[in-house]
Formats: sequence, C-alpha cells, structure tokens
Amino acid sequence: MAPLQRGMAGSPLRIAPTATAIVGFLVLVELTSGILQGYYTPLLTDIARFLDIHDADVNWFEAAQLMVSALVVPVLAKLGDMIGHRRVLLVSTALTAAASWGVAFAPNFWLFLLAWALQGFYVVWLPLEIALIYSRSHHRPDGAALTRKSAGILVAGLEFGVIVGALAGGFIGGALPDHLWVTLMIPAIAVTLCFFVILFGVPESANRTGGRVDLVGLYLLSTGLLLITAGLTFMRINGPGTWWAWAAVVLGIASLVPFTRHELGHKDPLIDIRLLRQPSMWPIQLTAFLFGVSVLGAQAPLSTFARTNPDDVGYGLGVSSGLVSILIGVYVLGLLVGALLYPLVTKWTTPRITLIGAALLVAVGYLLFLPFHGSMSQVLVNMVIAGLGSGALVAALPSAAAAAAPLTQTGMAAGLTNATKTVGGAFASAVFGIALAGQALGSITTGAGNTAAPLAGYMLVWTICGVTALVAAIALYFVPKLAFGPTLPQ
Repeated sequence: MAPLQRGMAGSPLRIAPTATAIVGFLVLVELTSGILQGYYTPLLTDIARFLDIHDADVNWFEAAQLMVSALVVPVLAKLGDMIGHRRVLLVSTALTAAASWGVAFAPNFWLFLLAWALQGFYVVWLPLEIALIYSRSHHRPDGAALTRKSAGILVAGLEFGVIVGALAGGFIGGALPDHLWVTLMIPAIAVTLCFFVILFGVPESANRTGGRVDLVGLYLLSTGLLLITAGLTFMRINGPGTWWAWAAVVLGIASLVPFTRHELGHKDPLIDIRLLRQPSMWPIQLTAFLFGVSVLGAQAPLSTFARTNPDDVGYGLGVSSGLVSILIGVYVLGLLVGALLYPLVTKWTTPRITLIGAALLVAVGYLLFLPFHGSMSQVLVNMVIAGLGSGALVAALPSAAAAAAPLTQTGMAAGLTNATKTVGGAFASAVFGIALAGQALGSITTGAGNTAAPLAGYMLVWTICGVTALVAAIALYFVPKLAFGPTLPQ
C-alpha cells in the first residue's frame, strides 16, 4: 500500500505515489533523453551546411557537450541529495529546454556550439531518476530489486527514444530540407513538454541532507575535469604531439590530489571519497569509466569502418549511410533488450554476477571484431553481443551505485557513474581519434582509398574496447558477493 503523507497534526492528507507509480512519468523523461541523443545524428551534415562550417568542425559539438556534462553531473547530483532530486531534475530540464530552443534558432556557429554544449545538462536525468525511485522503494524488502527493474525500464525507454529520434530526425529533415530551424524545433518541444511531465507527475524525494555546496571542492573538481577533458579533446583534434594538450591532462590529474585532500577533511563534501573507497562502490565507478570507452567512443569508428570501401583499401563494408543506420539501429535494439533483461537475470543470480556477465559480453562483442569484421553479418553479430552487455550496464550502474550508497547520498553516487562514464568517453574519443589518424572523415565523404583510416587503427579501437571491458569484469569480481541486494546495509 502507498504510504500516507501527514500534516502537522498527524492527519492524513493524501496518498503518496509509490516508486512504481512514478516510473511511468520518468519513462517519458528518458524517452525525451533518447530523442535528444538520436534526433540530431542524421542532421549533422545539414547542420554543418547551414552553419557554413566544415564537416570536421562538427566534432566540436561532441567535445563541448562532453565537457559540460563532466562538469555539471557531479554538482547537480549532489544538489539533488541536498535540496531534492525532483527540484534539480526540473532545473536541469528547464536548462536543457532553453538550450534546445537555442539550437533551433542559433544564427551562427558559436551560439550554436554554446547551446549544444548546454544541452549536456540532460546527462544528469537518469541518476536523479534512480535516486527518486530508490528514495520511494528503499523501505520495502524488495526495494533494491524494484530499483533495478525500474532502471531497466527507464533505459529501455531511453533506447527506444534514440530509435524514434533518429528515424524522426531523418524523416522530418528529408521532408523539410529548406526549413532546418523547423526540424530542429522538435527536440525543443519534446523537452519543454518533458518539463511539465516532471512538474505535474513526479513527486519530490523524502530524504534530503540540506547544507551548502562545497564551493572549494566544486572549484577544484571543475578545474581538474575541465583540464582533463579539454586536453584530451585538443589531443584528438591536434594530434598526440601537442605538448600543451598533454600538459593540460597532467595538470588536471594533479589537481585531483588537493581535491581529494580537501574532500577528506570537509564535513559535507561534494563527493564523499570515503564512500568511493568502499568495496561495493569503487568497482562500480571504475566500471563506469571503462564502460564509457566503448559506449561513448566506439560508435563513430564503427560508422566510418562500415562506410570504408573494401575495393579501395581491402577492408571495410562499403555500405551506404542507410545501411549504417540499420547497423546502429541493431546495436541500439541490443541495448534495449539488454536493459530489459538485466532485472530478470538478477532474479536468477546476483546483481554482482549479472554485472560481471554484462561486462564480459561487451568484451566478447568487441574482441570478436579482431578475427570477424569482413561482412555485414559478422559485424551485426558482434554489435548485438556488445549491445546486450552495454544495455545491461547502462541500467545496472546507476542503480547499483544508489543501492551501495547511504540513502542521503544516492544522487551523488548514481550521478558519479555518469560523470566517470563521460570522462571515459572523452578519453576514448581522444585515443581513438589518434589511432585512426584523424582521416576517417575522408573515407565517408569521398570514398577515396587514400584517405581511409588504417585497419591497424580499427584493430586498436576494438582491442581497447574489449580489454577495458575485461578489466571492468575483473574489478567487479572484487565487489562483495551480496552487494546491491536487499541485505546490503544502508
């Protein structure tokens, strides 16, 4: 039965919604998140032409949004624990909506870049939603299981939104080729409607810590993440010989030392370092970082490999953009199925073993590329295997982090999985760009064999994705056997 909310005198006022009741509304939020992630992909060339920029400059959009996401997610997740997860979810949605309208009407490259970067606020939605659900279900004996099931449903909504967004973007963009601003209004409308879904359909979490934001910790963390992500981004763009990009990465890593010391000595830290040291938490955050390498970094190399003409260079699939869309679509369907299967599999085994199995699926999927990459069917099989594991991890990591954290720190713990995943993606983006020698674009636009990225570069990309997933599986082995279940102490 749903718990009663009571007034000052103890009289019942209304029935508070259960975790199950709000999942339906939150699925709509994740559907919107998926639309944001899928809608623009078929339109990037049209956007480049509209802004009168080179296709290669589109990379700045991804770089800027990754940096914003890495900076804001830890802060907003912590604020959710302090002042309420729903309140921060509303603020981040409003900012994302404003940025989406900016994307639709930006008159030049720099304003478009700014608006696109600020759309990165949506990355905090899923961790805040997991925290909201866990705050409503933790008192139940099956609270952790219900959170895992809800996470799987939310991620399924996210991946379905990616598919719907990509199809809608391609169709509407093709139907209105001379009215790009009208086409770009669709995501803005969706996010605006999402704001009202949260406002009227999602209640606030009951557990809040209050307090003030650790401004010194915020400054140190922001400085470190900004330097690391900026250095990696410029390393990808300008090449591995760019000394000042390496210097930025080193300075960013070095700045995390005083940040850690400050957080350990602060009574209300931005990030609880002691919590991150726990055996049920550090493998989750490490896995999120390693998982970001493949889930955020491997899709562009997959696309360019598929477009490379084997008649010119002896490898690649030589398929059209339409078939690439099908390839990506099959991968996203794998993600969706993996997310839905995750809570079911945990009923037969433990969440820890399920996480290890998901990481191993990702590893197998990418390592299979090394011997099997010569046909469309081989690539599809590889991506389905990797997609199943990836979908399970997308659903599992925030819910596992929330279950492993004290009730007043669920937002921070779940949010960190997205932040570390984003940093892992930025790292992969830089390394993969260097591995492919920054020449994959030519193989797409011209089909010229002498501009295609080397096969050795693709082999390195697949090896890194596979090995990082194996390392994640090994790290998860050290998680306590009964972690993330109903017996885990809170």
